[in-house]
Amino acid sequence: MKMPLEAFVGLRYTRAKRRNHFISFITLISMLGIALGVMALIVVLSVMNGFENELRGRILGMVSHVTVSSFRGPLQEWQSLREETLQHPAVIGGAPYTEAEAMISNLSSVSGALIRGIDPEFETEVSEIHQNMKFGELGDLVAGDYGIILGSGLANTLDVVPGDRVTMVTPQATSSPLGFLPRLRRFKVVGIFEIGVYEYDRSSAIIHTEDASRLFRLDGGVSGLRLKLDDLDLAPQVRQDLKQSIGLEYWVSDWTLRHSNYFKAVRTEKTVMFIILSLIVAVAAFNIVSTLVMVVTDKQSDIAILRTLGMSPLSVMWVFMVQGTLIGLIGTLLGLVSGVVVASNIGVIVPALEQFFQTQFLP
Repeated sequence: MKMPLEAFVGLRYTRAKRRNHFISFITLISMLGIALGVMALIVVLSVMNGFENELRGRILGMVSHVTVSSFRGPLQEWQSLREETLQHPAVIGGAPYTEAEAMISNLSSVSGALIRGIDPEFETEVSEIHQNMKFGELGDLVAGDYGIILGSGLANTLDVVPGDRVTMVTPQATSSPLGFLPRLRRFKVVGIFEIGVYEYDRSSAIIHTEDASRLFRLDGGVSGLRLKLDDLDLAPQVRQDLKQSIGLEYWVSDWTLRHSNYFKAVRTEKTVMFIILSLIVAVAAFNIVSTLVMVVTDKQSDIAILRTLGMSPLSVMWVFMVQGTLIGLIGTLLGLVSGVVVASNIGVIVPALEQFFQTQFLP
């Protein structure tokens, strides 16, 4: 296939040595500017995508994809409801849970906490908390022993370690000759977990669901069911399906409703970064225009010869458009390759730079 004259001349101009070395230098800078902008765009968006996935994984490792609770109060026959929800093809696990707020104290240290009652037999089906245990394991929670597993931040606040005892104070009042008093119960710390999200590590505590039922007076019931899906993106659809299948007496919620603010904030930040970095690439593209203006000025005599040979003004313009396009494509390709290489090895590059400069770039 015969190459168009404009493309042929443009390619020759791009490869030819220039009389003005300053123009060659500016061309190189324009190309590197495009490459740097594209590389930064790829690396930053890759890091943000990884951060979003890591944050979602950590949060959903603690909370559930879908929860089912009753409008009438505690669930008493949760086993039959669990079996019914497991019939949905997208549901791969289900576990009962109890959730309430309480105060936990240890001598002079006091902190509020979100108490979650779980059944260790089923909990591994719906969460990854067992993979984030620093001390102990979920199996250490035995009904009637009143053991408790604390988040690492909460344990630090209370200054306790496994084996210590803490006092839990619940809002449910107990009648006595002195009036109504809050319920107190001593718990033994049997484990500490850390999922890496401050909100949960600082304020969460786990006990056995039977102990929670007695403590919060649920008459053997639970607050609801937690469900795990094979694809968490199907949560809204599964929520609608379960609403129709299990009846209107149950409240069905999913993670997109309860934790949407986290992920909306991350997506907004990622969009803003994309716009800013795209503007950097656009500025680099304007440098190519400046380079072409200088090239056109330098090639005035060549342009006169081409016009004398019968080339139209539009064809002359396309000669230099080919040159600018080629500079942009080479810069984009260099940025794409370097961005993929840097993003793929970010775990090695960042620690090496931190060690070299003796400073921390990433937390």
